[in-house]
Amino acid sequence: MTTVTTRTVEYPADNLTMIGHLALPDGAERRPAVLIGPEGMGLSDVERRRAEALAELGYVAMAFDLHGGRYLDNPEDMLARCLPLLADPDRMRGIGHAAIDVLRAEPRADPDRIAAIGYGTGGAVALELGRDGVDLRAIGTVNALTTGRPGEAARIRCPVWAGVGSEDPIMPPAQRVAFTEEMRAAGVDWRLVVYGGALHAFHHPTVAHATPPGVGYHPRHARRAWRDIVALLAECLPVTE
Repeated sequence: MTTVTTRTVEYPADNLTMIGHLALPDGAERRPAVLIGPEGMGLSDVERRRAEALAELGYVAMAFDLHGGRYLDNPEDMLARCLPLLADPDRMRGIGHAAIDVLRAEPRADPDRIAAIGYGTGGAVALELGRDGVDLRAIGTVNALTTGRPGEAARIRCPVWAGVGSEDPIMPPAQRVAFTEEMRAAGVDWRLVVYGGALHAFHHPTVAHATPPGVGYHPRHARRAWRDIVALLAECLPVTE
């Protein structure tokens, strides 16, 4: 297991000062890099630990911010900010571009070898980066089966992996169909994994505050989804090429 160094990074986006979490593996050489987007509540220790776990595997990893350093533990506050954001691809792209620019500027990160993964709203941001033609090696999302503006998925230049819970009321079967049809029409190399019996945000450990209906932790599928994401990175963004 490699030694990991972490630090916070501040950068402007969406008229806010974002506060991301950067995790670096031991050494001085450039490494492939991974951008990590959080659920709609915002950046938390869950995503920070995931960045550090990826750094242990040898990646430079940055968990980006959605809300200017705020964690929205009130569902009404979270929806009030995230629903307009999810309806505005250009705003999502702005947040994503600001974060990936910070990651590319990190001396330890190889700017030509970057993947984006994300959960919920953070996953939607990762997908919008792909639809905007950003040069990524892979996109991985969990419960973020958002669809974009017509034809723009054709700009995606990398494999896309998506995971969703079978009982997720926020990403129901009709949304799965719309997402897969968009990927197929665009000729994207895509995969969709449906985790049986799982709700929305099944990957996220139970929190001590209120959550929207249809949210629930599923530890077994959370571990499986993480393994699937790590496998995606190993395939498309190996630490050693």
